[in-house]
Amino acid sequence: MPEGDTIWHAAHRLHAALAGRVLTHADLRVPRYATADLTGRAVLDVTPRGKHLLTRIEGGLTLHSHLRMDGAWKVYPTGERPRGGPEHQIRAVLGNEEETAYGYRLPVLELLRTAEEARVVGHLGPDLLGPDWDPEEATRRLLADPSRSLGEALLDQRNLAGIGNVYKSELAFLAAVTPWLPVGELDPEIPPRLMATAHRLLEANKDRPERRTTTARHPRTALHVYGRAGRPCLRCGTPIRKAELGDRVTYWCPGCQHGPTETPSDRPTPRS
Repeated sequence: MPEGDTIWHAAHRLHAALAGRVLTHADLRVPRYATADLTGRAVLDVTPRGKHLLTRIEGGLTLHSHLRMDGAWKVYPTGERPRGGPEHQIRAVLGNEEETAYGYRLPVLELLRTAEEARVVGHLGPDLLGPDWDPEEATRRLLADPSRSLGEALLDQRNLAGIGNVYKSELAFLAAVTPWLPVGELDPEIPPRLMATAHRLLEANKDRPERRTTTARHPRTALHVYGRAGRPCLRCGTPIRKAELGDRVTYWCPGCQHGPTETPSDRPTPRS
């Protein structure tokens, strides 16, 4: 599932292509909205909210999309053949005279009144890349259930919006604790520091072509633990380990990170 910085980048690419321009072609290829006609309306803005994309359209409408695991928005010059996948995977087309955006494999696509956006994003916590970012509130939400594992709490978008599997693993490493450690057992200084680090990393990466959490001392290795199972830790040399839990994967260093390495399987799935 894309992280908040990926969604921010996608939103700004869509905003640059569509905002302030009148739609000359619009096609929502889902049965519920197949007859919706958005042509002749201007796109006002494209706003990211956590992992959600809100395309606001003239007339008080918002096209809400969520990429989940496989979705993507691709932008091409109008008239150019799209190359984001087979045509039958296109769920939405929004085009003007200059550029056209194609939404591929979108598992969530709905047209709603802009005044009703809270129905789809109102549950989200403070957005790491949004104007509402509030580290104190995010910390309070993160610690609300002391028995919950750090990894689950970070992934729950109701606590803070924008963290995915990559940042979950990287943040736990930088805090020197395993993702399975209950948040109630964290040293008091760790949660505020985690919030500051998460904000700093997403801000730094939102405009980069490659996500990086390591420093310049490791120019050939962008991430500390994620995707590095079996490779030596950059700090202590211990082989990085990997655990598959449902549809989520966790990476950690047994040498640098203290805490349990198992978590109950009956916890609720974090909302996105």
